[in-house]
Amino acid sequence: MPVRHGGEIVVDALRRHGCEAVFTVPGESFLGILDHLIDTPEIKLITCRHEAGAAYMAEAYGKLTGKPAVCLVTRGPGACNASIGLHAAKHDSTPMVLLIGHVCGYETQRESFQEIEYRHMFSELSKWVAEIPSADRLPEFVGRAFQLSQSGRPGPVVLAMPEDMLDEEIAIADAPVASPVQPEPSPGKMAELRERLARAERPFLLVGGGTWSDAAVADIVRFAEANGIPAAIGFRRHDCFDMTSPSYAGDLGYGTNPRDLPARVDEADLIVATGTRLNTIITQDFTLLQRLGDGQELVHVHAESAELGRLFMPALGVQAGIAEFAAAAAALEPVDWSARRDWVEAAHAAYAAILEAPPCEAAFDPGIAMQQLADWLPEDAIVTVDAGTYSSWPLRFLRFKRPMRMLSTNLGSMGSSMPAAVAAGVKYPDRTVICCLGDGSMLQTGQELATALQLGSRPIVLVFNNDIYGTIRVNQEARYPGRISATDLTNPDFAALAGAYGAFGEKVERTGDFLPALERARASGRAALIELVLDVEYSSARATLTEIRESGKGPMGRD
Repeated sequence: MPVRHGGEIVVDALRRHGCEAVFTVPGESFLGILDHLIDTPEIKLITCRHEAGAAYMAEAYGKLTGKPAVCLVTRGPGACNASIGLHAAKHDSTPMVLLIGHVCGYETQRESFQEIEYRHMFSELSKWVAEIPSADRLPEFVGRAFQLSQSGRPGPVVLAMPEDMLDEEIAIADAPVASPVQPEPSPGKMAELRERLARAERPFLLVGGGTWSDAAVADIVRFAEANGIPAAIGFRRHDCFDMTSPSYAGDLGYGTNPRDLPARVDEADLIVATGTRLNTIITQDFTLLQRLGDGQELVHVHAESAELGRLFMPALGVQAGIAEFAAAAAALEPVDWSARRDWVEAAHAAYAAILEAPPCEAAFDPGIAMQQLADWLPEDAIVTVDAGTYSSWPLRFLRFKRPMRMLSTNLGSMGSSMPAAVAAGVKYPDRTVICCLGDGSMLQTGQELATALQLGSRPIVLVFNNDIYGTIRVNQEARYPGRISATDLTNPDFAALAGAYGAFGEKVERTGDFLPALERARASGRAALIELVLDVEYSSARATLTEIRESGKGPMGRD
């Protein structure tokens, strides 16, 4: 066994576990790791401008690959800044490993400079938090982190590494490579599922959860189409089902598309929930699934046994990984669903109807622009979408079908889409990447545009600028009409700002200028930003601001 520094042991462990990328803001607490990454070219080292951006990038990379990317940050402030990306990974069930350079071992428990007890801080935001006690256990802990992050319900894992340990020299063998485990559905459970489907008159499929591979999506779509089941996706899970499929019925997010989708789900006599935790949003504040046991049954499929019956008691609980269940479901002998053909067709027709753009009197029509974008995008494009009411425009009109991907967090936090676009460009430099974000989000993590330019990544960033914090304004107007507080923004010239970074920049104020600007952005051959001047009246695709103010309901359609 050769003698190695602690930093070298960590890097070797990352390499052995197939780590492709490390996203970081450099810190003095892990110089040993940075040094040994120089000699490991198979791991891309991405220097970011803020730890929140680095964590969001790692989270997005995990979504794209289904494997944990690594976010590497320094102690204290660096770890605090990265916590938002960790929260997103936990909420979205995304595999991720956060490595923190910790204070030296002799400094712990002394409230030393930038010291934090990470096991307390991150216990609610991760699957496992550990402080590695000695250099001889580095391979063991890294291996366990990769194992846990990908097994069962995927999620983030946190390892704190004392700085002096990373400089220690020790002879230690590498640990075995992690072998993640996902439960498989039993033949008996699948046979019972088929029996329930054969009896059902109005079944409905709810699709959620993270880490859906292309193959798993194809399998679940094949299952739905072969058995006559309309399907709805969870909040911001737009690439988890083929939106062009005749079985697709819409999304159960905030502001459902179409609006009558909750009523349709409520009418179902059999609900098959796959991958989703059946949390607040997909159940519309727990107003759905109230008829369970009264003419409605639930089949709940999830990788974690603790989720089955935690919020809603299923008639049939199936502990299974997403890909494992989807493959088994696709292999089932289809049931005869001729008697419910109208049920499936009506559900899809309701979704298809919302693809028509609503009336707009502003110079820039976001509905028409997003229809144009949908036609313009190549079939393998990657679209990142941030939080905010503006997002209802791309989420309504873009139609995702693998290999097309959407990167977004259902956490609802601002600032994820620019880092996600950078991560997408790192993984797939030859694919078109579109980043959709609001003016507020742009000023949270927009500095990662500099990271894109440094890497040669070429996302096209669409900034929907309405000079307000849109989500808060529309809810403010609904609850306190005409009384505006804290939501107006004074913004820079975003196109000029992009130029200052060295990116292509252009402002679009009229619908007819949108497609030509897209073409110029693509032809520029570098990262590009297009500022879309969005009339505040059309901040949401669900209703105008005036309609929201007069109705007393927010964009979610609730009081």
